[in-house]
Amino acid sequence: MTTFWILIASFLLVSLVLIWFPHFRQQRMLRTEDAKVREGTNLELFNERLATLEKELQEELLDQQEFDALKKELEISLLQDMKQGDDESLVNKLKPKSIMWPSVMSVVVIGVCGYMYSTLGAYKNLDQPMTANDPHQGMTNEQIMSQRVEMMEAQANAEPENSQLWFSLGHAYISANRYDDAIKAFDKTMDLVGVHAELLGPKATALYYRSNQKMTPTVQALVDQALSLDPEDPSTLLLVGMDSFFTADYKKAIDAWQLILDSDRTDVDRGAIMNAIDSAKMRMQSEGMMPNDEAHKSVKPDATAKTVTVEVSISPELQAKVASTDMLFIFARSTEGPKVPLAATKISAESLPATITLDDSTGMGGNTKLSDAKAVEIIAVLSKHGSVRAQTGDIQGKLAMIKVGDTGQLVLDTQVQ
Repeated sequence: MTTFWILIASFLLVSLVLIWFPHFRQQRMLRTEDAKVREGTNLELFNERLATLEKELQEELLDQQEFDALKKELEISLLQDMKQGDDESLVNKLKPKSIMWPSVMSVVVIGVCGYMYSTLGAYKNLDQPMTANDPHQGMTNEQIMSQRVEMMEAQANAEPENSQLWFSLGHAYISANRYDDAIKAFDKTMDLVGVHAELLGPKATALYYRSNQKMTPTVQALVDQALSLDPEDPSTLLLVGMDSFFTADYKKAIDAWQLILDSDRTDVDRGAIMNAIDSAKMRMQSEGMMPNDEAHKSVKPDATAKTVTVEVSISPELQAKVASTDMLFIFARSTEGPKVPLAATKISAESLPATITLDDSTGMGGNTKLSDAKAVEIIAVLSKHGSVRAQTGDIQGKLAMIKVGDTGQLVLDTQVQ
């Protein structure tokens, strides 16, 4: 923009010089020429009259005394004409051009510069932050993910023997909630390179999500097979830790995640795993399973994080079916992308109705935090079996969507049959 300003200023300056310099030069030349013309004309007239007087003197039409008197009078007249400096007839002939023309041209040039600045300079955008040329601008997360998956599918179909492409495509399918396609992609990869723990773990994860986050016998068999091939496989241990966390087996979750940290693997998000371990320790402390020492006291919620506040109550029709030993599990899942819990907590049924706040301090670990989401769905399960997954006899409720930072109401109104 600075360069553009310099160009505009240079153009304006040069244009004004080209307009006004000839005008002032003409004025100066006209004044000089006017003076010389008057002087030359007066001298010419003086010489002509003097020649006439000399001729009359020679022809004795004038005596010497009359000649001297007329000559002196002629010299005085010449001197007066030289001093007069203003000949109306000459002024009319050598009248300078009007100042109107350069003035009009100046206005036109300034107007052109202003137009160029207002249209090409985009001065209205100076106060707006510059943004990168984002090819995904205006697209939702689902549209962006769909576009990426389509590109990866095209690449995988063009290179059907490229195992790395199929492996990456499988993970992309999981992010897009296309679990059946993810399973097929991992099977294709194993057909190309053989059975490995790092492939069994992601396949087990896809099956786990397809089964509504349940550790089915098929999923457990894949987990056992993967750990027998590599006891420190991070993808499998992440799944074990996540499932254990959901079932309130925090000790098992911590052990699984700690194995990943102890393995010194460089291809994992160590910060996210440490956060997940801290969250599990907080749950254990809140349930009296850990000493309330200074190390655990230091783990406090981030007061500046975005929160979701939910007012939870039980419908009058089901109130009589609530026991004092029941536990309420409540967790938030993102409305976009994988249905991974972002935050969760639990309270005793005796505390109901209650106002519950979820934030990053109640996070589940992983790369995505509650504060990163724009909106979430809230799921609550009043469990009679101590499990976060709804079973027969449990009471549950759901809040389809709530924006992060808002407050909502959730009613436990459905009994699982």
